Amino acid sequence: MISAKNLSDEQQSAVKEWAREGSQLADIQKRLKGQFGLNVTYMDTRFLVLDLGIEIQVEVTSESEDDSEETDLESSAEAAPGSPESEQPVPSGGLQVTTDEMVRPGAIVSGTVIFSDGEKAIWMIDEMGRPGLEPDTEGYQPSEEDLIDFEKHLRKLLEE
Repeated sequence: MISAKNLSDEQQSAVKEWAREGSQLADIQKRLKGQFGLNVTYMDTRFLVLDLGIEIQVEVTSESEDDSEETDLESSAEAAPGSPESEQPVPSGGLQVTTDEMVRPGAIVSGTVIFSDGEKAIWMIDEMGRPGLEPDTEGYQPSEEDLIDFEKHLRKLLEE
């Protein structure tokens, strides 16, 4: 897993510039491999962008969808993260996230996620605060929309 600390100043500047140019996460991932030889996953790229404080511009279809999403996220945050297999669905696209009753070894919190396309993965946040995602299907990459929703869920979970 790669983080912003692993990148040189030149590499960090390049990632920031690519985002300013309008590159999406998949583009940044490809450019990191092509220009710097860094083989990173889509999820690593997402977290790298977060570490660097970069905001990727995502097209929003309508304002009313955003309002309903915020309301749904607030209500899903009411479930206790430590409750046995607390299921906290995040509205967009049918993403479902559960929290394990018994935390996996080496993790401070863990669970499972079912993405909008039905693919399932195990997720965890380790003792250093680093996220991990292990999909059931080798090489699976969730959609950017699912990753954004999943990230929102994890942020809510950690804020509690």
